[in-house]
Amino acid sequence: MPFFKELRRRKTSSKSVNTPPNGSNASNNSNGTVPTTKSSSTLSSLYGSNSTTASSIQPQQSSPNLTIATSKSGSTIIPPPQRPVALGQGMSSNRNSVAGLSMVQSVNGGPVSKAPTSTYAPRVLSITDNSWVNQKVLLVYGQIADPSQQTLDGALTVCHHQDNFPPTTWPVSDSHFKALVHLSPGPNRIRFDFTSPKLNTNSSSTPAHSSWMNINFLPVTTSPPVQLVILLGKDSPGTFDAVPERIHREGNDLDTAIRKFRMAAYLWQAFTGEQMYRNGFGRRCFRFEEEWQSGTLTFRDRDSGQMRSEAKIHVVRSEKTVKQLRDLDLAQQYDKAKRKGDLFSIAMEAMKGYFKPIQGQKQYVSVLLLDAHWDTTAKTITGHAALGGGSGEIQLAIFGSQALQSYPACLEDVVPAFADCTRTDTSFVANDCNESGSNWESANIGIGAHLHETGHMLGCPHQESGIMLRDYVRFNRTFSCREPYSTRTKSPGMRLCLPKDECGWHRLDTLRFRYHPCFRLPTDILANGDESVRVWPVDGGKVLVTAPTGIAFVEIFTGEDSTCHAWIEYGNGDGLSNGPPRQIVLTETDLKARLTDDKKIKRLKLSIHSVGQGSHDVEDFAQLLSKSSVVKLPNGQIGFKGSQLGTSQQAGSHPEQVILESAINQKKLLTSIKVYHGFAVDGMEFLYEDLTSQLFGKRGGQPGGSEFLLGMRVYPILLLHLRRTDSIRYAEGRSDHGFQSAIGALDRRD
Repeated sequence: MPFFKELRRRKTSSKSVNTPPNGSNASNNSNGTVPTTKSSSTLSSLYGSNSTTASSIQPQQSSPNLTIATSKSGSTIIPPPQRPVALGQGMSSNRNSVAGLSMVQSVNGGPVSKAPTSTYAPRVLSITDNSWVNQKVLLVYGQIADPSQQTLDGALTVCHHQDNFPPTTWPVSDSHFKALVHLSPGPNRIRFDFTSPKLNTNSSSTPAHSSWMNINFLPVTTSPPVQLVILLGKDSPGTFDAVPERIHREGNDLDTAIRKFRMAAYLWQAFTGEQMYRNGFGRRCFRFEEEWQSGTLTFRDRDSGQMRSEAKIHVVRSEKTVKQLRDLDLAQQYDKAKRKGDLFSIAMEAMKGYFKPIQGQKQYVSVLLLDAHWDTTAKTITGHAALGGGSGEIQLAIFGSQALQSYPACLEDVVPAFADCTRTDTSFVANDCNESGSNWESANIGIGAHLHETGHMLGCPHQESGIMLRDYVRFNRTFSCREPYSTRTKSPGMRLCLPKDECGWHRLDTLRFRYHPCFRLPTDILANGDESVRVWPVDGGKVLVTAPTGIAFVEIFTGEDSTCHAWIEYGNGDGLSNGPPRQIVLTETDLKARLTDDKKIKRLKLSIHSVGQGSHDVEDFAQLLSKSSVVKLPNGQIGFKGSQLGTSQQAGSHPEQVILESAINQKKLLTSIKVYHGFAVDGMEFLYEDLTSQLFGKRGGQPGGSEFLLGMRVYPILLLHLRRTDSIRYAEGRSDHGFQSAIGALDRRD
């Protein structure tokens, strides 16, 4: 019996040693030996400067870049919580930092040892474990150990899920790293390995300093894609400008152009997805149309013939010849050009012919003009224009290929492309805007300026900072921790590029993107089709604003400013609350409180944006509150004019006012409305049950007009919905009983 008691005592002692505190698995503490001293390289507030930056980064644990930030408008930005994922269920640990890796079946996906945690295991700070993303290429940022205690240079190797994508290597500079991670649909178990000549490595073949992270990639198919197009002349050979050495090394044919444009587009996506997250809107981004094709995101796919689903590049031939496209009279940067906007029109017609859009279904298209060419005689880039916008069913951005030779063609090329100090040889290629004096700066201008025009295509105006100003000259800092010598500033580049040093989308850009159709997630609640914004004054010096889809934000302009410097946000944008309000009240006092003292005495102009992508401008807020907006009704009551009433500036128009008698006399029944029109609306006549009528305008155009019958013997509240460009071209009537009918489709007046 004493023998069995001793055996039982030993067994109990062994069990207590192997059981971690609090009943949890000890390997869940992924970085248990990392010092808890706060890093000195903490980053400044997101909106304390002109660039989008990260908040303080704690070196002792992985955390989102932005946990809490405050926008310029005063609202608090809290990144949405990450959803749990099934990948981590049933595992002893979801993320492990290990030294030695004594139990590994393959590069990824196998069991992980419970070896002691390595102090030098990479720590990803920009995204939390088990996060969900919606983009194929993810940008991550992190640190090695505590940079305030020790700085190391070395290399970070990213090993992808189940070896389904080749490992990629990224530089570590002063213990900081940035990397692009390729993801496959579904759960991805990613391993990050760190090596440095300053650290001893073990004798085994397994890495000494590694960490693991689970990331879930959910491709989105419920939002309209951004279409990527290369446009050529009908007789184009399909080549782009490049120096002879580049042509010999990698070529300058159409296939090379496709690979480089695709990689640039994935950089746009990775950059924008990270910016949206830093601004508290989750990891949402625009998507691309994809197709099953030979992979190009790694150079190894070309050698192996590996097929992958990657962004589709549409190749479209214009009806114009290369000579016509390169006409100096069309060159945007040529001072003497008289038709600088024609390239946009040519591209628009080509896109309409290629995509054949259906009315009401918008296409978002970003075009690379492959036949752009540096004219060494005229010292001008021909066949190039940097423009974005559009109307109707095609939203369009265009940009030339003059910097295409400097673009990376795959993930392995990204760091070399943004570190290439080779001077621009203007005997063969352009130094665009004299800001492309070297290859890495040329890549900034080409990729960044094209993204700027894509921003216009997505509805963004110019801003006070960010991509929509000209901050894309720092686009390289998003993907690199070190910066080469700059010919633009004639100074050494930044030794350590932290998130606070990067360029970014302006806060107002991200507010537009939050509710943009291209950024919609499957979990978003679809807004109703009424995008309108209605504004009118009420008693007490207040202005009432309503929008059926909700009010997203209000931009405040002063004087003749064309750039917004103050705004008001509504809703937190996470999609988890009740959303932005459908009705708000604005006062002059509240608006001016958001302005600097020198701006408060100037005229206030507002631009109000709805969740449904509608907007309305109030040109003069004080005028809207003045007596000119007050109307005395026949019954002695006071009425107020809405801000959209009487805004026509068309030649030959004159003010005219009609107050419906049915609104004053409740016993008078409005039975129908006649609209008199030809190419535009000439007048509207309101007919009552007692055979009387009221005429607004005149009885012109089509004899008898088009009649809208209310069709109910009730006292309806009527809403007239008038759609117009420079004149009314469509009218629709609605009653409070849900009855709806089109009065008529009207042609636009030229």
